[in-house]
Amino acid sequence: MKFIATSVDDSTQKMKSMVQAELQRPDYAIDQYFYRSHLVYAKELDALIFRSWLYACHISEIPHPGDYQLFEIGEDSVIISRDAMGEIHALMNVCRHRGARVCEEASGNRKTFVCPYHGWVYNTDGSLRAAREMEVKEGFDSSQYGLKAARVEVFMGMIFINCDAQAADFRGPLENLARSLGAYDLEHAKIAHKQSYRVDANWKLVLENYLECYHCATSHRAYARMHTLKDRDCNVEHLVEAMLERTERVTGVPGMGTDYERIYLDAEGFGACAYTMRYGLYDGYLTGSEDGQPVAPLMGHIKGYDGGVGDFQLGPLSFMLNYPDHCVLYRFIPRGLTATDMEVVWFVNGDAREGVDYDRDKLIWLWHNTTMEDEFIITRNSEGVNSRFFEPGPYHPEFEATLQQFVLWYLDTLANTP
Repeated sequence: MKFIATSVDDSTQKMKSMVQAELQRPDYAIDQYFYRSHLVYAKELDALIFRSWLYACHISEIPHPGDYQLFEIGEDSVIISRDAMGEIHALMNVCRHRGARVCEEASGNRKTFVCPYHGWVYNTDGSLRAAREMEVKEGFDSSQYGLKAARVEVFMGMIFINCDAQAADFRGPLENLARSLGAYDLEHAKIAHKQSYRVDANWKLVLENYLECYHCATSHRAYARMHTLKDRDCNVEHLVEAMLERTERVTGVPGMGTDYERIYLDAEGFGACAYTMRYGLYDGYLTGSEDGQPVAPLMGHIKGYDGGVGDFQLGPLSFMLNYPDHCVLYRFIPRGLTATDMEVVWFVNGDAREGVDYDRDKLIWLWHNTTMEDEFIITRNSEGVNSRFFEPGPYHPEFEATLQQFVLWYLDTLANTP
C-alpha cells in the first residue's frame, strides 16, 4: 500500500458535525475526513454495509450439498453453504466457543465445519453437531450455539445476503427487474470468468467512480467509443430512442426496455436498491468487446442484437451491465480503511463451451481493461483526496447525479445512526 490515510484527531462528536456540514452543501464532493477516519469506517460497516443486501455468489458455484464459498467483508468472513437437503445458508465464520474461524479454504465441499482450535463441529446448515466434552457443563444446550446466520435471498440464480436480522424485504424490489433481467436466464447461466481486483483506496472512492460516467470519455477510450452513456442525454437521445423502438422486436423479449429506479434514499427498504434501464450503443456496435462485435452465443431468451445494453443495480454495492451475448457483474466490498475488492463476474449462456463458442480472453477484454484503468484512476484519486491541499469541488449535475444520490443516502444514514 503506497499511502496509509488516517485521521488522528477524531471523535463521534466530530463525525456528527462533519456530516451536518456536508448536508448543507449537497452539490459538492465530500470532505477527505470521510475517507481517512477509522471511526467513520467502523460506523459505515455497522450502519450501512452489514445492513444492506449484498451479492454473495451464483448458485452454480455451490451446486451440490456440502458445497460452500467464503465471502469476505471488511474483517469478517461469511460461509455461503448448501446443506445436506440442498438449502442455501449464509453462516458467520466464527466459532461460538472462542471465536476461531471454522473454515479457511475459499471454496470446497464439506460434510461439516470443524473448529481447528477446540474441535467444535458444525453441520453445513450451521447447527452445532458436537462440542467436545461440553456435557460436563450443567445446562449446556447445543441448539443455542449454532453458527450465527445472515438473511438469504436467491433471485435468478444470484445469492444475496443481509447480516441484519431485521433487514428490509429484497424479493419485492427485485421483482420489478424480472422482465428485463429475466431475458438473460441467469439462473441457468455459466460463469465464464471471475476475478477480484484489490484497489488501495477507501471503498467509497471505488463505488463513487462506478456511479458516474463523467470520467468515461477521458479515462475509458475503448468503452467510450461504443457506449452512449459517456455522452450527455441530449446528444444521444435519438440513438437511444431508435434502439428502444426496436428492442422488443429484435430481442423477442417483452419488457426488455423497462425502466425502474428505486435506489438509496428512494429504495423500498434500507439497502434494498433496485434499478434497471436500457441504453444504447453507437451505430455499428453490437456488444461490449474490443471491436464491439459478438464474443459468445446469445444469452437466455434473447433472439438478436438490438444495439442496446441493460444496466442494473442490485442493492447498494452490486451492479450488472448486460449485453445480448454476455453479462458482467460488479461488486464492491470494503476490506479495510484503504482497501477495497472489486469483484467482476462474466456470465455466458449456460450451454456455451469455452474454446468452441467463446474465447475467454476476448470475452473479458473490455471490462478487464476498463477495470485496470479504474484501478489506476481511483488510486490517483485517493492520493489526491488525502492531500492536505484537497478542497472538494462541485458535482456535475447530470453525469454525477447517481453519485449524489449515494452520497445523500450515506450522509443521511450516518446522521441518523446513534
